[in-house]
Amino acid sequence: MNETIKSIMERYSCRDFTGNPLTKEQVETLVKTALAAPTAMNLQPWHIIAVTNKAMIEEYDNECMAILKAQSSDTYQRIMDRGGKVLYNAPCMIFIAKNQSDAATLDAGIAVQNMALAAHSMGLGNVICGLARMPLAGANAESWAQRLKFPEGYNFGMSILVGEAKSGKEPHELDLNKATYVE
Repeated sequence: MNETIKSIMERYSCRDFTGNPLTKEQVETLVKTALAAPTAMNLQPWHIIAVTNKAMIEEYDNECMAILKAQSSDTYQRIMDRGGKVLYNAPCMIFIAKNQSDAATLDAGIAVQNMALAAHSMGLGNVICGLARMPLAGANAESWAQRLKFPEGYNFGMSILVGEAKSGKEPHELDLNKATYVE
């Protein structure tokens, strides 16, 4: 099996990070893999924002948890059962900010998948994190967008948390019933 397919088949969603910081080179490599993602008509409707400021990540995590708690959702309890952190103590959070073009959401998904597979191939744990959208849609959205340096006219597309995995996990089992072949 070639290395690319091996990374795809072995990758899992890590929800337990050591908190040890990534190197500048690791972060730059991840950003470059996002920028290398294909986009519709090569419009590149995204802007990549890498956050390694631990205090800011912690503050952002606290706001995520406060929003979930106020919603009294099942998600809040699930996160509490996993340690009470939406961002799982990740030392690096990367946002894919997107503009308003038609293909921007799809293109953000492709960029985040590139980073997820690259991170795994680099021996790093990672999880694609849609819940990170909450503060950027909440009462402090404008403040967070400014602090995170979202370009004007861009909003949350997707995010990924990356770091050294504290513990391992098997990838999810493939459900071959989810595939149909038309010959």
